[in-house]
Amino acid sequence: MTPEYIPAWDKGTLQPLEKMEVHKKGLRHKAISVFLFSGKELLIQQRALNKYHTPGLWANTCCTHPYWQEESETCAKRRLYQELGINVSKLVYKDKIEYKAEVGNDLIEHEIVDIFVCYFDKKSSVTININPEEVMSTKWININNLISEIRKNPDQFTPWIRIYMDKHRDQITL
Repeated sequence: MTPEYIPAWDKGTLQPLEKMEVHKKGLRHKAISVFLFSGKELLIQQRALNKYHTPGLWANTCCTHPYWQEESETCAKRRLYQELGINVSKLVYKDKIEYKAEVGNDLIEHEIVDIFVCYFDKKSSVTININPEEVMSTKWININNLISEIRKNPDQFTPWIRIYMDKHRDQITL
């Protein structure tokens, strides 16, 4: 497997570092998260079983790490297409969120996340073409039902979507 380099801070300096090293050391690093809404419903994805952490868990529409010197919005659009086959012309930047969470396999996500949203009048207008290497399944879920499901079955959801819905919901959904 070819090493992937992501923007991370080491000793206070932002630099391209190997992704697995960043997660093993729990270094702060850049990330993006995308949330596609139709009315009060959010498109969520179930991560593929071959993912290096949190396989099979439900997460927001998509998320990833930008390449070194890649703009966040460019990264978000790229990843939406790579994971779900969804092309969007415009994403709305909402906020920057920092969180730190253990994600299994002795790995830590310590992310500075640029949050993007996109709104669709009709979810039927969203064509989804899942990349099975990245995503097992998708579903639209009412945001209040999602919060309820996370409370009932937290172990079925990634740490970051639990954090987003618990601590940052208003920054994302308003």
